[in-house]
Amino acid sequence: MRLSAVVGDLRKVLAEEVRAGERAASRAVRAETDALKTEIRGQVTGSLGGKARGIANAWRAQVFPKSGESLRPAGLVFTKLPNVIDAFERGATIRPKGGGRFLAIATGFNAARGWRGRGDKGLRVTPAQMVASGQGFLRPFRSGRGFVWCLPLRHGAATGRRRRTRLIAGGVAEVGTANRKGRKAWARGLLEQGMVPMFLLLPQVTLRKRLDIRGASLRALRRLPRRFVAAWEAEAGRFA
Repeated sequence: MRLSAVVGDLRKVLAEEVRAGERAASRAVRAETDALKTEIRGQVTGSLGGKARGIANAWRAQVFPKSGESLRPAGLVFTKLPNVIDAFERGATIRPKGGGRFLAIATGFNAARGWRGRGDKGLRVTPAQMVASGQGFLRPFRSGRGFVWCLPLRHGAATGRRRRTRLIAGGVAEVGTANRKGRKAWARGLLEQGMVPMFLLLPQVTLRKRLDIRGASLRALRRLPRRFVAAWEAEAGRFA
């Protein structure tokens, strides 16, 4: 084994080595924390689809200390929607609260108005509005395990420069304000049925496991030592 002689002030050399270690540790933890956040966000959009970008972006990351460097830095990756993430990580079964018989799940016709069109965000119609309208009616599933909660549909006055036909559901909401291919045929098909499904009523919903947050965290922990060593070698000028 060949040993290198220390040239210069030993205390100064050791102090510089410690500072290199602090920079390396902070750099490694910061990089791995960001990598973990990116991997989890990718899991969410990959498993739940492009419309889950809001859920994905709810994942945030912080590194401590927030300023300066340390030999003992810490990285935190967290979500602002823990209940949603927990349900998709465990594969939870969701049931009505308060003794209710059914969950009311909004359909695509009752989606957020601003998704592709314009207007206020949020569901156009709530279950309370469905009841208050006095026009909602149920169609049972063939399986007998739930219902489709519908509103009667009618023509509304044409709107916009292209004079698009507006579809009015039960006098409560406008349906289909967004641009879509084959809009006329789509609208005609709905009008022929004379109704539009606004909610699915189900006794329970079982979400299959789609996320592996714990696995991603363990992979990040296994990568961290190698990242730290490489960063320290670079900081100290000893490229392996």
